[in-house]
Amino acid sequence: MRVLVACEYSGIVRDAFIAKGHDAMSCDLLPTERFGPHYQGHVGNVLHDNWDMMIAHPPCTHLAVSGARWFKDKIPEQKAALDFVRFLLTAPIKQIALENPISIISTRIRKPDQIIQPWQFGHGETKATCLWLKGLPLLEPTNIVKGRESRIHKMPPSKDRWKKRSLTYKGIAEAMAEQWGA
Repeated sequence: MRVLVACEYSGIVRDAFIAKGHDAMSCDLLPTERFGPHYQGHVGNVLHDNWDMMIAHPPCTHLAVSGARWFKDKIPEQKAALDFVRFLLTAPIKQIALENPISIISTRIRKPDQIIQPWQFGHGETKATCLWLKGLPLLEPTNIVKGRESRIHKMPPSKDRWKKRSLTYKGIAEAMAEQWGA
């Protein structure tokens, strides 16, 4: 299966699909942090390359409700971010999963098909993650753990905090590859 992982610089989801034998490539404006197939540039440049599946992680900076207090000052940025989400959701790909935190996508486009948590996939943390799905089943929990901590929310300020907060948990990536790549 050919899998495009859009807006992913980390290679975590890409590598989970490769480990299951799929032809997967990440794509982001940033260079990849792990060696592997990666296109550095706009996803629109590779969107029509006969992909079977796309897992998309559009930037949440102007979408996440955690930043709601700044929404009034970001109207043009929000419109552009929502247009990008629509662009990804309507891509000519049969199977699409779009991932984002609790955000205005739910009210401006549509409600998510599913909300998952890292603690459902082997990580003792909370971070509500919404999935908007096309042609894919709901993701089934693989390893429910106790000891749930809000580590991401409590992360101290730093210059790369946004990058650390945006990483996909390995257990979630592996579940995607195992369940959706079957």
